[in-house]
Amino acid sequence: MATTDRQATTLALAHALSAAERGLAVIPLSRTKLPALRSPHRDHPDPAPCHGECGRFGHGVYDASADPARIRALFAAAPWATGYGIACGLPPHHLIGIDLDTKSGTDSSAALRELALRHLFTIPETVVVLTPSGGRHLWLSGPPDVVVPNSAGRLAPGIDIRGAGGYLVGPGSRTDHGVYGTAPGTAHLAPAVCPPALLRLLLPPPRPAQPTPSATGDRGQGLVQFVLAAHPGQRNTRLFWAACRAYENGIGPALVDPLVDAARNTGLSEHEARATIASAARMTGHHP
Repeated sequence: MATTDRQATTLALAHALSAAERGLAVIPLSRTKLPALRSPHRDHPDPAPCHGECGRFGHGVYDASADPARIRALFAAAPWATGYGIACGLPPHHLIGIDLDTKSGTDSSAALRELALRHLFTIPETVVVLTPSGGRHLWLSGPPDVVVPNSAGRLAPGIDIRGAGGYLVGPGSRTDHGVYGTAPGTAHLAPAVCPPALLRLLLPPPRPAQPTPSATGDRGQGLVQFVLAAHPGQRNTRLFWAACRAYENGIGPALVDPLVDAARNTGLSEHEARATIASAARMTGHHP
């Protein structure tokens, strides 16, 4: 490894540990801004979704930690890392990232100002990270009981949202395109509380309630509630377990949609939820 890369890794680790002191959970990133550690399940032909339950590194944002010993271990396992990612949606800040891009050919900053005028909110003074391409990341703090999903361009062209399950490239990270850094006068700030009017725009529209089919009975409702009670880090495991029990009890097909809705309410995407349920079906000898 070149000396410059070793220096970049040392600096990235120092910045990551500094972020952890502020309560931010971090992971090492490569120069491509992707997680530096590859999945330990990448060679499995049809692996069940794992978010770190196996105990090994390589699960992306699910490896994120604010524990200095774990952070050092992550970087020791990825000595080629030159940056770090900050996981969004986790306590204590429940970070929400507003990514104002410059590559789409639109003025994303102007689009955000227009949204603020139209919906009567003000962007508070907060941490601003400048990207090598000229974009900006605004750090906001969300409420602990609300799951903000990731999105790209849904709020407005050129505005991407980093929420639960996503991450922001941390200031001090070195990438193929340059170095990320905080805007002058914002490094000392804590992430400001997301304005309620903006928060409403970040959440997906509510889906019509779908009652659990009567054919599933109390057993099916109990499995749905089991999934709804999942906390970050156990959502996929609970969904997989509940889907297995549903298929074993002959109510799997009738419970697919209620389980998907329950999983989405905990922060999983519909695609991820259906993939997990399909894996449970195959595991129990059924065809999804």
